[in-house]
Amino acid sequence: MGDLAVGARSGHEGPEDRPGRSGEPDVEAVADGTTPGSDAVGDDGDGDGGATRAQDPEQPRKKPRSFWKELPLLIGIALVLALLIKTFLVQAFSIPSDSMQNTLQQGDRVLVDKLTPWFGSEPERGEVVVFRDPGHWLDGEPTPDPNAIQRVLGWVGLMPSADEKDLIKRVIGVEGDTVECKGTGPVKVNGKALNEPYVFAGNTPCSVDDQGGQFKIKVPQGKIWVMGDHRQNSLDSRYHQKQPGGGAVPVDNVVGRAIVIAWPPTRWATLPKPDTFDQPGINALSSAAPGVLGLAGAVPLVLWRRRRLTVAAARDARVSGCSTAG
Repeated sequence: MGDLAVGARSGHEGPEDRPGRSGEPDVEAVADGTTPGSDAVGDDGDGDGGATRAQDPEQPRKKPRSFWKELPLLIGIALVLALLIKTFLVQAFSIPSDSMQNTLQQGDRVLVDKLTPWFGSEPERGEVVVFRDPGHWLDGEPTPDPNAIQRVLGWVGLMPSADEKDLIKRVIGVEGDTVECKGTGPVKVNGKALNEPYVFAGNTPCSVDDQGGQFKIKVPQGKIWVMGDHRQNSLDSRYHQKQPGGGAVPVDNVVGRAIVIAWPPTRWATLPKPDTFDQPGINALSSAAPGVLGLAGAVPLVLWRRRRLTVAAARDARVSGCSTAG
């Protein structure tokens, strides 16, 4: 250990170059941390009596802070991170009713993607979305009364918030879509019948009533048409057609897409978009695209042909005038 200490100090000295007996460590250097011939107090050469002192190896080191003193800081950091995650990334929501059975059960906790809407992503057909009450959809529903701890945890996103009036449904139509249902079904989107395996067992896709179970609507711009999977137990877009907005939900009210059932563990599952919404021809914009593209391509050709005819007519007029004058 003595050789290592001295060697580290000089950088190049060997045992034969050190004072004292050959091959033995410099006991004085090891004992007090200085080389022979130097003062115990380092002199920086300015005659001030040694502004820099050698560190005492026996001086006790500063003790780290105890876990209990660090705990409030750790909790504060965790709360800030949770708040940021809730605001910009994902948020937990509790399912309060049976309107989405059997896809979602009452009491399930789902995680909602809030990030993609920040990049301009809009709801798509088939997605399960959480949205703020468009107006009076939740009138008459019981209001929870959480305690102080539940309010704090809900505010930072560590548990579902009891103050937010949100609903969860499946997107059936987007702006421009014509959604209709007659009799007991099936539901049609732009004339294409939907195969809906997610509908609650024993339910029909449509309800035979005069309150909204029979409908045909074109979804307005900037809105979506939503329905619950438990068709005979869901007060969705169908039953709010007489309210402002005609039952359609503004896209701006959408909080995000439910992507996974996170609780209870026995119910863990993802929430993918059903294949029935990918069938050819269901997209109203896609079905209109050939006509739009054809029109866009025809316009330049018509203008070019008209210009040629105009030039030819002018040339013939000049030739005819010259012949008459001669």
